[in-house]
Amino acid sequence: MTVDKFLAEDLYVDFSHPLIQKKAGELFSDETSDREKALTAYLFVRDEIPHSFDIGADIITAKASDVLHHKTGICHAKANLLAALLRSQNIPAGFCFQHLTLADDDTLGYCVHCFNAVFLEDHWIKLDARGNTKGICAQFSLEKPKLAFQNLGGYDEYFWPGIFASPHPETMRMLEKASSIQDIIDNIPDTLTETPDISE
Repeated sequence: MTVDKFLAEDLYVDFSHPLIQKKAGELFSDETSDREKALTAYLFVRDEIPHSFDIGADIITAKASDVLHHKTGICHAKANLLAALLRSQNIPAGFCFQHLTLADDDTLGYCVHCFNAVFLEDHWIKLDARGNTKGICAQFSLEKPKLAFQNLGGYDEYFWPGIFASPHPETMRMLEKASSIQDIIDNIPDTLTETPDISE
């Protein structure tokens, strides 16, 4: 299996940006194992970068460096930051997607939720750095994923299969245009048409 795509830099996973490099230098040392680096990066993004909805942020971010600079982002943006930190350490990181209700029920429709896949100890693990609040309890796990959201029965919630090397293009375009949280609520995509880079 080639993981080159999962180590690459792009517009949104901009790990050569000075802010990302500086934070990586603060979080990691050469003696730190990949497992320790992944845990440290995950806890930093999950706990120190609040989800934009949770704090009513007035700044909308998409690029990893912007998420770090403004210290906020929605799940997709936070996943970009986690991927950037890990790829800066040559740890393969990708993206996974879930079809979820935007509210506690389907009154606001559905959205594409994003979390990460990370290649550690010869297998892919799933990590959701959305941020724990209001009963959400995502955790670092090398075995069974402990994600932010379980699919609710009675609603059209499910996981899209596979691991993607790049952020969701349509959501990135939406974030670039959005100027408020309401813009995100009104315009966040609820479909995924891309083909995964790794099938599951």
